[in-house]
This record gives sequence, structure tokens and C-alpha cells, in this order.
Amino acid sequence: MQNKGVLYICPTPIGNLEDITLRALRILKEVDFIACEDTRVTIKLLNHYNIATKLISYHKFSEKQKGEYIINLIKEGKNIALVSDAGTPLLSDPGFELVKLAYTNQIKVEPLPGPSALMTAISASYLEKPYFAFLGFLPRSKKEKESLLTKYQEINIVVYEAPSRLVKTLEELLDIFGNKTVTVARELTKIHEEIKRDTLENHIKYYTNKPPKGEITMIIEGEEKEKGFIEEAELFDKIKILIKEGYSSKDISKIISIFTPYSKSYIYDLVIKSLSG
Repeated sequence: MQNKGVLYICPTPIGNLEDITLRALRILKEVDFIACEDTRVTIKLLNHYNIATKLISYHKFSEKQKGEYIINLIKEGKNIALVSDAGTPLLSDPGFELVKLAYTNQIKVEPLPGPSALMTAISASYLEKPYFAFLGFLPRSKKEKESLLTKYQEINIVVYEAPSRLVKTLEELLDIFGNKTVTVARELTKIHEEIKRDTLENHIKYYTNKPPKGEITMIIEGEEKEKGFIEEAELFDKIKILIKEGYSSKDISKIISIFTPYSKSYIYDLVIKSLSG
């Protein structure tokens, strides 16, 4: 019976081509095939290191179709390395379905340590508390963003964002959290690398005047509930008092959000509930 091959999870540089391990280079040379997100991107890395391994295109639009094909190759004894365009595969990149298939078929999955925009940004952010939640790319809808982000508001949150959406996302974060401190890490390991830790309001001013380019990792610093935490029942009591005083729903949301860790939109929803009740 023919022995099965191995599926290697192989990190690649996030910008600087020197940021790759000796082990990763050896694996990329020795495997039978490299499954990659974009052959045009991966070939640049291979050419730089004189690696001639054959490529298989594997991206989010071909995961199911190519997944079975790759698994069959491994069953035949072929060794395959999975890479993304940059960084560690499966962190907001294709690969989940392939790894799932590998485990389902009792195929050995061997992960390699290496570059990651997530950990690179974290290491430069001097967070007071080390724990965090990585959420990848946020939903486009503001309502979905808020629903997801407020679940983790007590701890640091790490997200990826496209440069074209950065300012809009910062504005939505300001509306959701207030003027929190955020680290924006851009073009990590590249010539124009920029790491800025500042308030949301200052970031909005800066990037409105200087539109960003390149990949972006953001770290939204957490805030514990003890700082002004109020139970929902007490919030309703305060809302009712302000309603009697004649304040508008918008003003109530703004006032209470200033003195509590809750967002304006969350308070606004409570105001509407209070008015309809």
C-alpha cells in the first residue's frame, strides 16, 4: 500500500522577501507541488530563491474543486505545501477546506512557524495586557460590525482592513466605541512601513488628509467593564429620567455613551425600547 504524503502549512513573507525561514525554503524546494493563492505572487518568491517546484492554483473560488484534486495527489504519496500570497495560511486566507479534507482523510498536516501580519503588529503595539481576539476582516455592514466588536470590547481586538475602507471603518469604530486608542500598522516589513498608535479621532484626521496604501492591521485596545460599567436595568432608569427632562433620543445616546463603555447606537436601541414600552 502506497504511503500518503504530507500537507505542509507554509508561511511566506508579508513584504520583505528575507523574512522566510530556512525550513520553509527547504520544504518549498522538496515538495512535489505548492498550492498557492495566486501563482503570479508566489512565482516571484520562488524565482528569488531559485525554486522550481510546480504550482497549483488554490484560492477561495476554487477551494472545493481543487481541494479534492490536491487531497488525491497526497493520497498518491505526493507532498504538498500550502501557501498564501503573504503570511501564514488560513489567517483570513484560503486553506480551511483543504485542511479539513486532510484531517477527514487521515492525512498528516504539518504546520511551519513563520511570518504573520497579526503577530508582527502585536509585537510593536506595547499593549498593557497581552490577550486579544483576532477577527480577520470585519463585516461590511456597520450593524454587523458593532454586533461582533462589542462582544470583545473588554479585550484587545485585532482586525485586517483594506486601505480604501480604513477611514470609514475608523469613523464607525468611533461611533461604536467612542475615542478609543488604536494602533494602525501599515505596509509591515516593507519600505514604507508605518505604525501609528493614536486615538480614533486623530487617526481619522491623519488618514483623511493622507489616504493610506497597502495592507493594514489594526489593534483596538480593550477596556474593562469595571470602568463605568452599569447594568442594563440601571441604564433604562437613566434613560427614563433623561426622557422626562425632554432630551432627544440622539442626545440621550450621546450623553450616556460618554460616561459608560456602551456605544451610542447600543444606547439608542435601549432608548427606542424604552419609548415603545
